[in-house]
Amino acid sequence: MFLHWPIPLKKLRPYVPSSLQIDTFNGSAWIGVILFVLEGIYPRGISSVSLTPKFPEINVRTYVKRNGKPGIYFMSIDVGNWASLNIAKRWYRLPYHSAQISFRKEGHTFHCQSIRKGNTNTSISFNGKYAPVSEVYFSKEGTLDHWLTERYCLYSSSNGANIYSGEIHHQPWPLQKAEIEIFRNNLFIPFHFNLSEVEPIAHFSIGVDSLIWNIKKIRNE
Repeated sequence: MFLHWPIPLKKLRPYVPSSLQIDTFNGSAWIGVILFVLEGIYPRGISSVSLTPKFPEINVRTYVKRNGKPGIYFMSIDVGNWASLNIAKRWYRLPYHSAQISFRKEGHTFHCQSIRKGNTNTSISFNGKYAPVSEVYFSKEGTLDHWLTERYCLYSSSNGANIYSGEIHHQPWPLQKAEIEIFRNNLFIPFHFNLSEVEPIAHFSIGVDSLIWNIKKIRNE
């Protein structure tokens, strides 16, 4: 599930390293909440054995460029999987948080609930349901749908100064328009974004197989 909200660039700028350019579409920056279930992680050459059982994940992300190359910048990732939390967090320098996440399907409707662990004051959580409501289509280059979903590079930083990048490859996302009902969304609290009165753009996808390369540190230029 892809959920996206337009957001003024100046509100986003303090949370993205200065060496990364915030990418915009028709002058607007965008913030996304992506909900999905990862079916498995398979090392190169061992396609039959996953490193982990399938697990759900929710990430908050925005879109950036470096030297003209567009990519994803993750602002937070909630996950209940031990390997992602303890290994990928350090290896990829990504902002993972431990959370209790549940996904279930009833008919054509998916239900998702997540509560981040370790927050004593205000619970960082998400609770909503969604369902695809259109035929499957593939986005066309130059459209907002394509700009939001077809990204083949991730950028990360552990301290705001050192920047890392990793290549991603997959077939184009098979998309469907979706209806979404959000009962609770506190994922933006750490960033002081108030988007409760803005209706998100919603896309559903049955999913793709992805190839992810090792992450590399980018030299300052």
